[in-house]
Amino acid sequence: MLSILSSAAALLVGAANAAYSIETRDQTINTAATLAYDLMLFYDGNKTGMIPGILPGPPDDGKGDYYWWQGGAMMGTYIDYWYYTGDESYNKVVTQGLLHQVGPGRDYMPPNHTASLGNDDQGFWGMSAMLAAENKFPDPPEDQPQWLALAQAVWTTQAHPDRHDETCGGGLRWQVPPTNTGYDYKNTISNGIFFNMGARLARYTGNDTYARFAEETWDWLWNVNYIDHENWRVYDGGHVPYNCTNVFKATFSYNIAVVMQGCAFMANHTGEQKWVDRTEQLVNRAIVDFFENGAAYEIPCEFEQGRCSQDMLSFKGYLHRWMAVVAQLVPSTRDAIRPVLRNSTQAAIRQCTGGTSGRVCGFYWTGGQFVSPAVDKTSGAGEAMNVLGAVLSVMDPPLPPVTNATGGTSRGDPNAGMDSHPYREFAPLTTGDRAGAGILTVVVLASAVCIWAWMSFGVSEWDDKGKQKIGLSPELDPSKESMFR
Repeated sequence: MLSILSSAAALLVGAANAAYSIETRDQTINTAATLAYDLMLFYDGNKTGMIPGILPGPPDDGKGDYYWWQGGAMMGTYIDYWYYTGDESYNKVVTQGLLHQVGPGRDYMPPNHTASLGNDDQGFWGMSAMLAAENKFPDPPEDQPQWLALAQAVWTTQAHPDRHDETCGGGLRWQVPPTNTGYDYKNTISNGIFFNMGARLARYTGNDTYARFAEETWDWLWNVNYIDHENWRVYDGGHVPYNCTNVFKATFSYNIAVVMQGCAFMANHTGEQKWVDRTEQLVNRAIVDFFENGAAYEIPCEFEQGRCSQDMLSFKGYLHRWMAVVAQLVPSTRDAIRPVLRNSTQAAIRQCTGGTSGRVCGFYWTGGQFVSPAVDKTSGAGEAMNVLGAVLSVMDPPLPPVTNATGGTSRGDPNAGMDSHPYREFAPLTTGDRAGAGILTVVVLASAVCIWAWMSFGVSEWDDKGKQKIGLSPELDPSKESMFR
């Protein structure tokens, strides 16, 4: 009884000390504004002599805690921040960051990062550009690449057979350079992003080529059993040498979230019941698995402090933000999604009581108390981005994501991305030069210890109570091969 009373008292103290509130719209906007300010403290890309668009890093070089793709994810979070709150404070920083990283091909393959490029890395930047087009984020100057064209370029480079090969019956590999560890791994996040972007480009432009590829990508994910046919869990991937049949059954939240959101865009675009059904199945699965205790919980790693990698520490924010869009696009999911997101967000802000400011956020939401990011050997940008994403997810959007037919202003380029390499011919993508016409990644891990830590997630199964159990798979022995860099 004493321990129960102590826990209850701790929760009450945490609630009393919480710096944030989402009880009213004004309080929610103020909470989001403070979180956005604190998150920007991690970013130095807008300072003299620093590189726009990226957070300090990568860890391998000893420059900071973060990888290239996380800068793209952060830019997307700030696009949503502007969209939900109307606050323009960070728009110039976001525009500068998104444009600085496009690379000479204007396809998010900058030379500094192509040697370690993953399809998911590039895809996160592409999704942020797509989000900018859908949210009507202020367009770049005329002489700069435009949001829609950037998203099209990323999608086009990934549709090329050099990326989208026929091993395992199709599907994108995780890594782009054949020399990278992970090139023999075809994972859900890379293919999920390709599916997601195809669905969104189809809806935005009205071009069925994108929809056809999205449908084919869904079919591939289903046929290789990365999406469980019985329980609708979304697994992480499989190896090419095993014909992708050695499915790694860890269930990371961003995998199910990115596929779910893609289904919602397809449902909204096509009006087909099958996409509504798929969206609802994935929503139900995500709620049961990732919000069991009332707050977002990263199943494969959160059971032990210090277990989650740098990448995993930012997944909750994507889960929240993408599910909020699903609720907009597929009305039948709203009553299920919105209370869950709100309860989880309450838990998220309740634990933001750390640091000298008394408002620093941690990763662990279910306990009701702040746990320093130091336990996960990070400075805390992913944790801060999670909570900001959660707060944004409970706000009413000004309007659904726009299309070329509903006021979109971003100009497209149907040839964007075709100069990156020889490209097979597809049906014409006639976006007409105007919108109205138109990851998990980790770069080379620093040591064998890191590889071992990743490989400890090598096989995943579920016990009779539905709890995920992770253990080492003999098929994925790090002495033989590694699925992770």
